[in-house]
Amino acid sequence: VSALVTERRFAQRLRECLEEERLSDRRYQLQRMPGGRVALPVLEEKLSQLCLPPEMPSSRTTFLLQDPVPSRAARRRTPAQRLRDELRLLLGASWSEELERDVPHAWQRHGDLVLLSEDSFKAAPWERLGSALWDTVASALGARRVARRGRVMPDGMYTFDVTRCMFSMGNITEKLRVASLPCSGEVVVDLYAGIGYFTLPFLVHAGAAFVHACEWNSHAVEALHRTLVLNGVRDRCHIHSRDCRQLQLRDVADRVNLGLIPSSEEGWPVACRVLKKDTGGVLHIHHSVESPPAPAPPQSAVLPAERGSPETASPGGEAQHSAEDSGEETPGARLRPEWQRWAEATATQLQGLLAEL
Repeated sequence: VSALVTERRFAQRLRECLEEERLSDRRYQLQRMPGGRVALPVLEEKLSQLCLPPEMPSSRTTFLLQDPVPSRAARRRTPAQRLRDELRLLLGASWSEELERDVPHAWQRHGDLVLLSEDSFKAAPWERLGSALWDTVASALGARRVARRGRVMPDGMYTFDVTRCMFSMGNITEKLRVASLPCSGEVVVDLYAGIGYFTLPFLVHAGAAFVHACEWNSHAVEALHRTLVLNGVRDRCHIHSRDCRQLQLRDVADRVNLGLIPSSEEGWPVACRVLKKDTGGVLHIHHSVESPPAPAPPQSAVLPAERGSPETASPGGEAQHSAEDSGEETPGARLRPEWQRWAEATATQLQGLLAEL
């Protein structure tokens, strides 16, 4: 904390001067220094505005207090007051009544995480502060992490414990694509359901008749149950609370979703086993594929029709297989070479798994 150092006989006069010009840092007490001097905590960013009276020494040398002592007023402050005061210091001259109204007065605490209301810090000046805003909020409230409530996806309403489950916004493109699929009357098996990232789009928007959702995280299972109830689709989903590799289903699915990265390969055998034997179905396989450093030219990864022939696609795409693989070659969609190599290798593995069935 920055401070102005003066002789003891000038301390009271300097303090009055700093308070008149609103330069005093009231969070901390005056501190005695060696040699009979006194250090007065100040707002360093405003020191250029300081005008000392004629009787005061002209020196304005600043000193950094390594262990500042909180003032009595600071010790009496509520967390909401502390947050407001810290933000006022951060913004300086930019502080306004509008911004003060934007500061939350209440929040929820989950361990080391503070969860703010959805309407907190919506004004444009907050956005310009970037990470400095959240660092200040966390420090003022004694938290390590800060989150803000909000609707995380347009495909439905989710509810989960933010300290025990995660929600990946990085999958939003695939989630929206899944929501647009024509799944009316179909049975879907979601092998890595989590809190319902893909389960919910399949049920609420794609029109799936039923979803078997497999998840081994008990906290995610609880959140998935609440999410299904919240969206009115609990009766169309069975939750299998176990390792998906131990799933006992067979011959039930029109589609299997394998939404796990970097690889869902350990789920491929069970995915093939749950596909309907007479009609086959679609495997939605997610996988991380390394790309070379050089940027590839823009290409359109157009997927062929879902029914009627085997398909391979880019990561996050689909592979269409009948229970007895026809062995026909994949139609020539223009894909990045590394995607195509992965798809061809995956098709070979899946053919072998299907042949074993």
